[in-house]
Amino acid sequence: MAISAIETFQNLGLTTSADKVEPATQELGQEQFLKLLTTQLTHQDPNKPMENGDFLAQMAQFSTVEGIGELNESFSEFASSISSGQSLQAATLVGQSVLVPGNEALMSLTKGMTGEVVLNDSTSNLKVNILDSNGQTVKTLNLGRQDQGNIAFEWDGLLEDGTYTDPGVYRIRAEAEIGGNNTILQTFVNADVESVALGRGNDGIQLGLAGLDNVNFNEVKKIF
Repeated sequence: MAISAIETFQNLGLTTSADKVEPATQELGQEQFLKLLTTQLTHQDPNKPMENGDFLAQMAQFSTVEGIGELNESFSEFASSISSGQSLQAATLVGQSVLVPGNEALMSLTKGMTGEVVLNDSTSNLKVNILDSNGQTVKTLNLGRQDQGNIAFEWDGLLEDGTYTDPGVYRIRAEAEIGGNNTILQTFVNADVESVALGRGNDGIQLGLAGLDNVNFNEVKKIF
């Protein structure tokens, strides 16, 4: 009589879920697999030997389980290596300026405000409005006719009355006339990196920007 898989495990001294539940999981190594295979061949019915297809299928199942375990271990090591490399690379950004997506920028005493506007189509009139914390427009940069692409802008803080604005965080709103419609556009801003921190979960590596919210390391478009 052919021996069942459960009986084979029991003959080898291996418990199954039907017998008892162990708090720690047991792994089937190569030595145990060979012993299991030999035992199964020994106890099979001589008049009804195992079909080649069944035999190969069982071998493939064991190989697949073992291969998946090795792949998971290798991938875990690979992911850890990438994370360490990114951390080292991100740490070198402290003190440098990066270009990141955002609609707020810092005007400091030592440097002006710079960034880019993402223009998806050509326009006859591109404008970048600078707004204060009250939502009031303090400056409008008229960039005029522009072709499709990323358009750089810069503001030195000079107001219409000839004075300079106070340092602080200002909101940026870019708009353009495209196809007869006034369209709000995506903006990128330049910001100084003050710190680097390892985020939790899916947050990844976080860059602390001067005067602004943290951004993910993967969001950096340019480094200056």
